[in-house]
Amino acid sequence: MRWDLLRALAVFSHCGFGISLYQHPLSSPGIAFDWHKLAGEVEGRLYAGEPFSAPCFNSFGSDECRAIQAGYGDDIFRSQHFGAYVNTNWETCQATGHICLLNSTDPTDVAPTLPPNRCSLGSVPGRYIDVRKPDDVSTAFRFSRKTGIPLVVKNTGHDYKGRSSAPDTLALWTHNLKNISYNPEYTPEGCSGPQPAVTVGAGVQWGEAYAFSEAHNITLVGGSDKGVGVVGGWLQGGGHGALTNTMGMGVDRALEFKVITPDGKYRTVNACQNEDLFFALRGGGGGTFGVVLEATILASPPVNLQVALVTWDTPDLVRTASLWAILVENAERWAGEGWGAFVTGESVLYLTPVLDAASAAASMRPLIDFGKQLQAAGVPGAAVNVLEFPSWGTFFNTFADTNSADIGMNLALASRLVPHANFANATAREELLGALLTAHARAPGLRFLVSPPTSFPGDGSTSVTPAWRDSVYHITLVQTWGWNATIEEKRAEYRKASNAIQPLRDITPDATYSNEADVYEPNHEVAFWGEHYPKLLEIKHKYDPDHLLDCWHCVGWDANSPRFSCYL
Repeated sequence: MRWDLLRALAVFSHCGFGISLYQHPLSSPGIAFDWHKLAGEVEGRLYAGEPFSAPCFNSFGSDECRAIQAGYGDDIFRSQHFGAYVNTNWETCQATGHICLLNSTDPTDVAPTLPPNRCSLGSVPGRYIDVRKPDDVSTAFRFSRKTGIPLVVKNTGHDYKGRSSAPDTLALWTHNLKNISYNPEYTPEGCSGPQPAVTVGAGVQWGEAYAFSEAHNITLVGGSDKGVGVVGGWLQGGGHGALTNTMGMGVDRALEFKVITPDGKYRTVNACQNEDLFFALRGGGGGTFGVVLEATILASPPVNLQVALVTWDTPDLVRTASLWAILVENAERWAGEGWGAFVTGESVLYLTPVLDAASAAASMRPLIDFGKQLQAAGVPGAAVNVLEFPSWGTFFNTFADTNSADIGMNLALASRLVPHANFANATAREELLGALLTAHARAPGLRFLVSPPTSFPGDGSTSVTPAWRDSVYHITLVQTWGWNATIEEKRAEYRKASNAIQPLRDITPDATYSNEADVYEPNHEVAFWGEHYPKLLEIKHKYDPDHLLDCWHCVGWDANSPRFSCYL
């Protein structure tokens, strides 16, 4: 539900929303005209931010509340509501305890909505523009420069580090930019040499893009969560998935961007014009250099996928250690044969677009034999499946919900890239296995993502850390907490996540994925961008000299900005 400003301000006190020094009611002298003028300049598409769960604090038995409860753990449903984020801690002000949450384990639990609990705006931006055209963004930049009101950029809210929410800000919501088209002979403006490509608006999500690609008999390389945006933080931060080993990262496949830079100019950005910005937008991170309204990405022919899947039901550290030992022992060979994977303590799913069925079965023989041993031993739920899919879309539709992220929960995440050196010999592999098992014991949700571009060297023109090209594994782990956790309990979970990844930090270079990193990642400039950071900082100063765009641990961020006041 979207409220117009007058209605929202009228009910602020009812929901416990506060007006701070940086949020001004419409009647404030000198400020009211600016907000009303802004609303007119964006054709009335200026709205007040509302916490996702606010309807349940207003009327717990209402139809609107029941819809919120039903969709609490659904990333697509959440993405359709401006005030919702995939991880709910970014809807709250963690530093003050101001929240408006339901119980993620049971959204029908009335307790979070009962006194003395109150619904507070938290980190949800106080106002937002529903962006539909370039002038909306240019207008917002002018408004921010004039008033000092900070800006944030939000699409789906699928952000593990809170970069698309901030208190007392004006947000640019790009979710409704849903244009998508296919051109089998696309040539970026000012360039030569046509390629098959798909142009997508900033609001298109991977579930939509994959359905489109199936309908047009093409392959798009993207993420594993259907609710993630195609051209927002995923693409601009690097973009990895199960096919990136052989087909490249998102940034390797970006052909062109349409972007509004903080000077208000609508720019075409590609390898032939605004080349420095093209470099920055391919790995330097979203919400930093400009607001991307659409991007054009490479389309590939359909791929036939061979899949090997082994699972069992009950966690067992001995079995996990045995499984992971097989994976580590074969990691480099499998990466070289084009396999990508999703791995947990009780499951492993490998897929490759490179091998035929017979070659794939031979390649995966150690894993398949392990699964059959589990079955022979009568391990509950033990299953072995060797499958074939005619396209990425058919595979994705089968497994999309299996490998999606934690949704509708408070969450702290940490990650690490694991390079070839950690697989170089038996001693290194043993050390790596020990570190993985120690990390898993500290945070049992650890996942292997075999998604680095191991078999795709790239051309050196992107701004992601070069460590991606030398890595075999991308390891992630999480810690969670309840809706009513204290401030100190929240701090403790962030510390636990960082402590859990430390055994891997101790044996790997300083490299991790900027989109899926510890919120308090040490030496983040090097860990995220490596040798590229100085150049990215120079580009940031060129295109955003007034620092109108800022976000946590982004290029050139201002750690003392009040927009970060809700971080712990």
